[in-house]
Amino acid sequence: MTDGPIPPPLPPTIPQPPPYSVPPVAPARATERPARRGRGWMIFALLVTVLLIGSLFVNVVQSVGSAVSLAGAGGGHGQLSHLHETVIEDNDAKEKIVVMDIGGVISGQPINYEGLTMADYVKDQLEKAADDEHVKAIVLRMDSPGGEVLASDDIYKALRTFQLSNDIPVVTVMGSLAASGGYYISAGSRWIVANPLTMTGSIGVIMHGYNYRGLMDKVGVRPDVVKSGKLKDMFSGEKRPEEELPEEKAILADMIGETFQRFKEVIREGRGWAAKENGNEQIAGYRELAANWEDFADGRIMSGTTALNLGLVDQLGDFDTAVEQAKILAGIESANLVSYALPPTFGDLFGFLGQAKAQTLKVEIGGMNLSSPLRPGRLYYLSPLHLH
Repeated sequence: MTDGPIPPPLPPTIPQPPPYSVPPVAPARATERPARRGRGWMIFALLVTVLLIGSLFVNVVQSVGSAVSLAGAGGGHGQLSHLHETVIEDNDAKEKIVVMDIGGVISGQPINYEGLTMADYVKDQLEKAADDEHVKAIVLRMDSPGGEVLASDDIYKALRTFQLSNDIPVVTVMGSLAASGGYYISAGSRWIVANPLTMTGSIGVIMHGYNYRGLMDKVGVRPDVVKSGKLKDMFSGEKRPEEELPEEKAILADMIGETFQRFKEVIREGRGWAAKENGNEQIAGYRELAANWEDFADGRIMSGTTALNLGLVDQLGDFDTAVEQAKILAGIESANLVSYALPPTFGDLFGFLGQAKAQTLKVEIGGMNLSSPLRPGRLYYLSPLHLH
């Protein structure tokens, strides 16, 4: 034993982990290269290039074949070989009914990169239908507020010429809207079907524009015009009301009046011909123009029911009603429903990949949108509800 106090016991020793050490990295061999990046993008770019070249080749071959075919046939719009037939409803029949569509504002502007217009597309479909002995009727689905005068007249004439040259009736079925130029075109049909709630009519002509001289005066902008004659700047939006000449309104009124008379002539011509044809073939249910129909040709919108009472349409119904009536007019029991479509072109592929679009200036004053799609200085068969 030892004298003195006994020292306290030592705390237990906590084992410590060994110090962390980074294993040495072997130096890269001189023959190794860094991993390549972006290989997926390179493959994608290569595929896109192959598609572009392939599309160009196919379209060149089709265009050459179309040109040769049309040269031998003596005409056409150069698109017939491009139209592909699609079966909408297969009824296991040999006969066909072609379904065509006209929608939106009727315009003479190109609808694709090949410069094809709406009227050209309608004509090409009609021509393809005429070349197929199994096509017995056309059903035209109309859903349009109208549009340009010349484009509307061009399509109307195409429908009339097609039916006069071929024993193939055209039945138009109106959607929610078939006004002004939309009705103008429909009048060329052998039979017109409308829904009771269809907005149609709007028989009339309009030229639309804006006078912005007051706004120019407020911001201090003054027009500087040099013209060869006093009427060279007629209907200009830069004029003050007191600067407008009486002759201007008179000239425009004469143009609009002449175009309006053409509209009514088309209705009398188209509906009169349809009634005569349907009467000769003893087709039940067709309508003749009412004696007072011109009283309603003041630009007003009317329902399908009102149009029926005036003889502007033949029947109330829907698409199925139009198909059944087309079979009656064609004298067939059954038919496959088909449509014609344009496949994507080389130019459309560029559009799909993206293109630069010009910026459109939009000016709104008190809710009035000045970016109207209507082009100034043109006559329109257009519903007053769709001017903006």
